[in-house]
Amino acid sequence: MVLAWVAIVGMPLYYIVWAYWFPQPYENLALRIFGVVLCLPAIFVRHLIPKKWLTVYFFIGLTYVAPFFFTFMFLMNDGSSIWGQSLLIALIILFHFDTTLAFLSYTAGTALAYLVYVVLHGSVIAPSFHALEQWPIQIFAILTVSIAKVSRKVLAQEKLAGMATALATVSHELRTPLRSINANARGLSRLLQEGPTPAAPNQIPMEKALARIELEVRHMNNVIDLFLLSASTSRENLIPKDIVSMAAAVELMMQRYPFVNQEQRALVAITVRSDFRFLGQVELCSMVLVNLLRNALTSIQRVGKGRIRILLDGARARPRLLFIDTGCGIEASRATHIFERFYAYPEHNGTGIGLAFCTEVLEAWGAHIRVVSRPLGYTIFVLEFPPVVQQKAADVRSLLN
Repeated sequence: MVLAWVAIVGMPLYYIVWAYWFPQPYENLALRIFGVVLCLPAIFVRHLIPKKWLTVYFFIGLTYVAPFFFTFMFLMNDGSSIWGQSLLIALIILFHFDTTLAFLSYTAGTALAYLVYVVLHGSVIAPSFHALEQWPIQIFAILTVSIAKVSRKVLAQEKLAGMATALATVSHELRTPLRSINANARGLSRLLQEGPTPAAPNQIPMEKALARIELEVRHMNNVIDLFLLSASTSRENLIPKDIVSMAAAVELMMQRYPFVNQEQRALVAITVRSDFRFLGQVELCSMVLVNLLRNALTSIQRVGKGRIRILLDGARARPRLLFIDTGCGIEASRATHIFERFYAYPEHNGTGIGLAFCTEVLEAWGAHIRVVSRPLGYTIFVLEFPPVVQQKAADVRSLLN
């Protein structure tokens, strides 16, 4: 979307620059206007385009506004330094996208630009010497950006590996006292229930306190499991194994979440329009939902107001679960990053692995998660699942492959 805005503003603006302020040998207003028209849908109707066609549209738009347009103008201006530098910037932007996509776009755009260049000249003609001497620089820029992207991925993997090691050590040290606390709480509960004397006035509050301790211990164990899975889970461990009822998964989430009090629990309303089943894993689904609930309650706590509504809608072609809170909301500039690993919102709040973990789990099940939000208004997490029959077929294909 940002690239579309750059093209819509930059195409006509730089026509004025290169046609009037610093005239170049060749300019083409029609090509620039076509680029603007091609990018307009990305601004206004992007959400109305089906996902598979959006991918095709994005590839065409990216290929036109980056490698094709700048390579063609570079050739038509005999490899001038201005267009050489402009093409270099376009390629650096291009290769910040997915590397495979960028290489395909670069190859298709460059080949098409040269083809049009040849057609306009009426015969096969080699680029000028000034154009040819720019290619080594452009290739070097492409390799540098690609290597930098690989380095960032390696760094992220190293960070995950370090986090997994640290968490494994910490979790081992934490689970022993947690196990002891849990055993003592259960023992005290039994003593209170089996005591020979009539119930004392303070027995009920004591039983509630002990139940709360057991709940907190369960919650801490779940958090430890979530961190360990987030830091070290491989795709093999995420393969769907169970047919899960979403209504049952939501109910399990409500049982497991350690609400501070009944008032906090009352903030959560569940609406089941129609239950649905999907292929997944019960425990992992519970962790995903608990993570979303924790984020929603944190959002409400930040502004001191709001409620949470969980809506199950299984009657759709792709059954979905809506997780809605009316807390602090998320700024549009941040909403695109919250699913990235190590991105925390607000800053210094958490590890930034929770939503990345949710995304990995759901994608392994053929599901999809997205967010719609308005600052200080609402946040809606939309979880869409494939029908069980379709998901089984996809699972069989993956096993065969």
